[in-house]
Amino acid sequence: MVNRTNKTVPRSATTSVGGNRLLRLILHQPRAVIAAAVLLTVIAGVLGVGAVAHLKVGGYDVEQSESIRGREVLAEKFPNSNPNLVVLVDRPGGRVDDPDVTAAGRSLTRRFALAAGVILVGSYWDTPVAELRAKDGGSGMILVRVTGNDDQKAKRIRELHDTLAADGGGVRVRFGGLLQANNDMDAQVKADLTTSETVVIPLTLGLLLFVFGTVVAAGVPLLIGVSAIIGALGVLRVLSVLTDVSVFSVNLATALGLGLAVDYSLLFVSRYRDERRRRPDIAAALTVTMRTAGRTILFSAATVAVALSCLLVFDQYLLRSFAYAGVAVVGVTVLGATVVVPALLVLLGDRIEKWPLPGRRARSGHAVGRWGRLAAVVLRYPVATAMPVVMVLLVLGAPLLHVRFGLADERVLPAQAESRQVADQLREQFPATADGSLSVVAKQWGSSREATYELADYAQRLSGVAGVRRVDSAAGSFVHGAPVERLGAGGTRFQYADATWLSVLTDAEPYSARGADLARAVRALPVPAGRTVLVTGQSAQLVDVTASVTDRAPLAFALIALSSLFLLFLLTGSVVLPLQALVLNLLTLVSVFGAMVWVFQDGHLQTLLGFTPSTQSVVFPILVFCITFGLSMDYEVFVLARITEQHNAGMAVGPAVIQGMSHSARVISAAAAVLCVSFLGLLTSRVSFIQYMGLGAGLAVLLDAYLVRPILVPAFIGLTGRWTWWAPAPLRALHQRYGLSESGR
Repeated sequence: MVNRTNKTVPRSATTSVGGNRLLRLILHQPRAVIAAAVLLTVIAGVLGVGAVAHLKVGGYDVEQSESIRGREVLAEKFPNSNPNLVVLVDRPGGRVDDPDVTAAGRSLTRRFALAAGVILVGSYWDTPVAELRAKDGGSGMILVRVTGNDDQKAKRIRELHDTLAADGGGVRVRFGGLLQANNDMDAQVKADLTTSETVVIPLTLGLLLFVFGTVVAAGVPLLIGVSAIIGALGVLRVLSVLTDVSVFSVNLATALGLGLAVDYSLLFVSRYRDERRRRPDIAAALTVTMRTAGRTILFSAATVAVALSCLLVFDQYLLRSFAYAGVAVVGVTVLGATVVVPALLVLLGDRIEKWPLPGRRARSGHAVGRWGRLAAVVLRYPVATAMPVVMVLLVLGAPLLHVRFGLADERVLPAQAESRQVADQLREQFPATADGSLSVVAKQWGSSREATYELADYAQRLSGVAGVRRVDSAAGSFVHGAPVERLGAGGTRFQYADATWLSVLTDAEPYSARGADLARAVRALPVPAGRTVLVTGQSAQLVDVTASVTDRAPLAFALIALSSLFLLFLLTGSVVLPLQALVLNLLTLVSVFGAMVWVFQDGHLQTLLGFTPSTQSVVFPILVFCITFGLSMDYEVFVLARITEQHNAGMAVGPAVIQGMSHSARVISAAAAVLCVSFLGLLTSRVSFIQYMGLGAGLAVLLDAYLVRPILVPAFIGLTGRWTWWAPAPLRALHQRYGLSESGR
């Protein structure tokens, strides 16, 4: 039964607050705190309104890698060599040489040639070569290079598309290539955000009503969640002025912002309601709640922020952007949960229990619920209860044994996307101009007769590399080590002053293991003495990105592990519990990544989710690892804080676990349900790697909250017994001086 008091906090009731200035401010000036929060949210909202428009698509590349330097030389010396826009012209059921298709193709060719910021690379209706004509003769191709920075290119593509891409008189004009794919992805992300939040927010409110039982109590976490999303978008907008930020980080900001805000607010409000049933006034209950749940929230937020911060060690701004978004949303969420929520509770007073749902009654804060009873069974039979769970997790992780890595391409888009349709047709009908081609560029090769002969020898040897279909160069064209065109047939297309480049055609998929092996073989081929070449192209990009990620991943993993071990040691004073948390987190992650291989690589659920199966992107597993590791540690803190609180109060190990699980597992199960809804809401996206992130994080939360924490954690403690809180004497002394616990001791 809740003790009824006036909503005004009596001065005598705040004597226990002591020197905590923040808590005194919250108790005496709650309206001022709320007003400041509203003002900051409005400012963030104004900044965040156009945030998505200022963020970038891409971010996989590694600055100063060989593929990037080669691409820059090509763009500088041979702008016609590197088209970034592909235009297909056809009439369904017609032929490329039909009069109406020919007229449309010639008109488009002229307009592209005259457009500002556009370089016409090639057109079937200008130079009718076989490479620019579909194998079935049904369509023709125009290749274009759009110049400028990323924003200028995106804007020009949109303008060109709005003007030229249409179905006029039965003739169809479709845009594809890298730039159109980027624009399609940007548009899809914006549409997905609206769809996701339309689904997630009502479901979240429904879950909160079920958990809290009253409309007012349920509304507080949801309010903080929406504010956290707005605040994170404002931060991303500011960061976009200072550095490159990926548009995909917005998906993490919304899902994580709503999920964590509800997590932390739920933990705080639940503990506050428990304390109000035991304490005479608001100030006393809020003081204990701030010292206990508030401290747990700070520890939990630190573990999530540290895990996501480790993404900053990577070279790709795509990964760094998720670190920016994650840390920003964690910071905003902590402020909301530990400052705004307490102020709202002071203002609401006993009205926090207003508008209860029919049939719902307040739960006793002392009863041992079903989670406590489960913990008691696990403690009695730790091996028998843990082994089935471990086996389930290992079975889920088994598909990892046949994982294949690559990079995301336009197939992450839905089949209806224009750039996706063009790319599919290019693979089928235009193999000679496929993106699997490599480019070998030399900025200082020379143009003398000797240099030309050396170039011919190098090109001839290059054409003999396994997997190479043809090599075109200024010294001629070569197939399987033999010349097929006369010396010098390449003309000025491949030569500019002392610079030259070679086109290496292949049938290998660019973002595949075969494509990567070919790029490595081309790079390994000896070049003439005194010559230096750069190998670029999508397969070379895959090699560079993979090398960068694998080089930095051990450092990121080590930082995550060490920082998490340190934070959990400060919380528990034990070296055993942090090691247990690390092992269980890794077991959860193995099961999650195995399931992701089964779904997204092997193609299960593709009909339900509407994606195209492909290799695992070498980038996104790193992202999901950091997110899920942080969230797993989040729940680890929730559990261990309560168990350690009971243990520090003098309870034996078994009762401490039972009481700790009774108090924490109920909150974790409710918070996990809300967080799962938030992440699984990303499955409404039509971009497959956003689905990958949502399903991976959602599955990790489910496994962690409903299998690992309620079963494996008590089982582990049941096996370690009195050694659970063991630490060497020097570390015990360190914890006594600097450590913290939920009990505040």
